[in-house]
Amino acid sequence: MQHRSLFVFDIETVPDTAAVPNLTGFDDPDPAARRAELDRYHLDITDGRNAFPRQPFHRVVAISFLEAEIQYEGGGETYFLKELRSGGEAGFDEKQLLQGFFQYFEHLKPRLVSFNGRTFDLPVLKYRAMVHGISAPWLYGAGDKWNSYQSRYSMDWHCDLLDVLRDYGASAAVKLAEVCAVMGFPGKFGVDGSQVASMIDAGDVQAVRDYCETDVLNTYLVYLRTMLHRGTLDRDGYNRGVADVITMIEQAGEARPHLQAFMEAWGAASGNVFLLE
Repeated sequence: MQHRSLFVFDIETVPDTAAVPNLTGFDDPDPAARRAELDRYHLDITDGRNAFPRQPFHRVVAISFLEAEIQYEGGGETYFLKELRSGGEAGFDEKQLLQGFFQYFEHLKPRLVSFNGRTFDLPVLKYRAMVHGISAPWLYGAGDKWNSYQSRYSMDWHCDLLDVLRDYGASAAVKLAEVCAVMGFPGKFGVDGSQVASMIDAGDVQAVRDYCETDVLNTYLVYLRTMLHRGTLDRDGYNRGVADVITMIEQAGEARPHLQAFMEAWGAASGNVFLLE
């Protein structure tokens, strides 16, 4: 199957404190106390190594994505940026976010692109969809045994850049910010994932969505460079993809200040050199 769309996505989450009484019997209603109990549980089961909650215990608070059209020509590909946005409106709950994500996914039938999405983002989306009774038949029924969203090595269906860049476990796992640092992309600036819970507690959902969108942009830039390296994208196609991102940011203007901040951070990281000669 030749996909006609790229769907670069990222999610932001907070701990699901509602599940704590069922998990450990801890029934204090205070959210902070429940988060501490969830940390205690995960430290206990990992012998003190990791308090980060396992995938089912993440409540999704933002889903951001970039959509680009794929055109096939001369044995290669070219990408045309269509939009960058976050699902839902302010005040949407988790169920509505997930319904919107999977409905749009089933409509688009895209090639998924993520960074650590196979290990974290997509499993979280699956577990949380099951929590709310949401179906996603295309995710499981499309393709065949070797080429599908379920196949780890089928990057034409789901390109998890972390998996691809580390040769599926042959080399060490790296962070998106680390890859961006060596390639002259913005990476993390201003906000990181550790601040999401406090931002949600303060009611600043829009700031979380803005942060999530900048992670999607970083992922897309790394994807473009990866496909150039693989020979799927030629240099002109790469520069066109980058120019599309710059044009989108310029057209957004003051309406989306987080994109202006992204552009400034990109200039600082790259020495204001955005295209390849």
